[in-house]
Amino acid sequence: MTFICYPKCTTCKKAQNWLDENKIDYTFRDIKEENPSACELRAWHEKSGLPLKKFFNTSGMLYRQLELKTKLPDMSEDEQLSLLSSDGMLVKRPLLVGENFVLVGFKEAAWKETLL
Repeated sequence: MTFICYPKCTTCKKAQNWLDENKIDYTFRDIKEENPSACELRAWHEKSGLPLKKFFNTSGMLYRQLELKTKLPDMSEDEQLSLLSSDGMLVKRPLLVGENFVLVGFKEAAWKETLL
């Protein structure tokens, strides 16, 4: 599994602590240092079964600065993926990518259900 996060994010820290407490092995990836590619994001989106909008960090400063709340509905999926891949701070985190699943954001109940 790959745990993709922003180390300064409190939710990411909480998720990482949860993984460690439950002795779950993962590979750490800093989203700011190694931003996901559009190809990776497309694969994760398809594997997750979630709407693409769920991959956007809607509470982030960059999301607000770019006024994406009003722009996203008019963008194609390819345009959205390209935008997401342009800056890791636009991507909702943490992401936990496994062989058969992708978890977006940290909801302990969903992580428990999937991992334990």
